[in-house]
Amino acid sequence: MSDDFSDDTATFGDRIVAAREALGLSQTELARRLGVKLATVQNWENDRSEPRSNKVQTLAGMLNVSIIWLMTGAGEGAPNGEAQVEPANLADELRDLREIRLAQAQLNTRLARLEKRLRAHLD
Repeated sequence: MSDDFSDDTATFGDRIVAAREALGLSQTELARRLGVKLATVQNWENDRSEPRSNKVQTLAGMLNVSIIWLMTGAGEGAPNGEAQVEPANLADELRDLREIRLAQAQLNTRLARLEKRLRAHLD
């Protein structure tokens, strides 16, 4: 990432560059993943053009940043990448993960039962 990046002065293109570099993606790789030409990404990053709204949404998701940050620079954004979990919170995070997995397993069981009942009515 460029050393002269500043949230106060960054343009839309600057934020794309910062987020892309934070993920270690090249312009070519980003263009390929988005299904656009390299020149298109270069134009966005150089503030010569902006993507359509559906591409902004896809771009934000691909760069793991919020649309608001990408468009305005406000809120949580890239340049330092994804937020880190504090070591003191790891036990809580693992507990949450286990609870989510349990809930997911229970929902999968309910889905399987429902599908079985529905299939029985169709046969």
